[in-house]
Amino acid sequence: LARVWIPDPEEVWKSAEIQKDYKPGDTVLHLRLEEGTDLEYRLDAKTKGLPPLRNPDILVGENDLTALSYLHEPAVLHNLKVRFIDSKLIYTYCGIVLVAINPYEQLPIYGADIINAYSGQNMGDMDPHIFAVAEEAYKQMARDERNQSIIVSGESGAGKTVSAKYAMRYFATVSGSESEANIEEKVLASNPIMEVSVTSSNGSTHCIRPKCLYLYLAYKLKF
Repeated sequence: LARVWIPDPEEVWKSAEIQKDYKPGDTVLHLRLEEGTDLEYRLDAKTKGLPPLRNPDILVGENDLTALSYLHEPAVLHNLKVRFIDSKLIYTYCGIVLVAINPYEQLPIYGADIINAYSGQNMGDMDPHIFAVAEEAYKQMARDERNQSIIVSGESGAGKTVSAKYAMRYFATVSGSESEANIEEKVLASNPIMEVSVTSSNGSTHCIRPKCLYLYLAYKLKF
């Protein structure tokens, strides 16, 4: 039987199994939640379609979100949750984008041995990591002599500054540039590079600071 995701006020999304064949035009879907509760789920009056389908269990935990059969909000959140809670993995790819979850603790995955492991490797050949992204940029700079940009984006407290620090630590280590202390000092001293004011339809004005840190990395790595 097909499994779907339905909205939940507490858990955001809940998994459920369809118990009765769905026919076009049906307004109610007969479901059974994972805890065994039967539910008549009223379909959206406009679309009258199925809620988001759940991925097969064999795909859950993939290290690249683009490998999922169904790529939507509940599928993404569930995959990230499984990797973080069950496997203690904070990094996941979404194509060329690296998704990171802030563990709010120090992890032993940024030492010199890890840097050496990622040095010279292709991005897709290693587990998702900020060092893999940094290595890809470094190779482009070294091979093509072209400046590279890494955009670290996220909400407040998401770990942008720490991610930027680890990326720059990688460059410093593989290039023999500056010390880790100097790198951390420069990252922490970074300021938002843009600030705009937005006026909403009700006339109120508020300030938005883009939650991105742009690292413009020159070929010679003169931080």
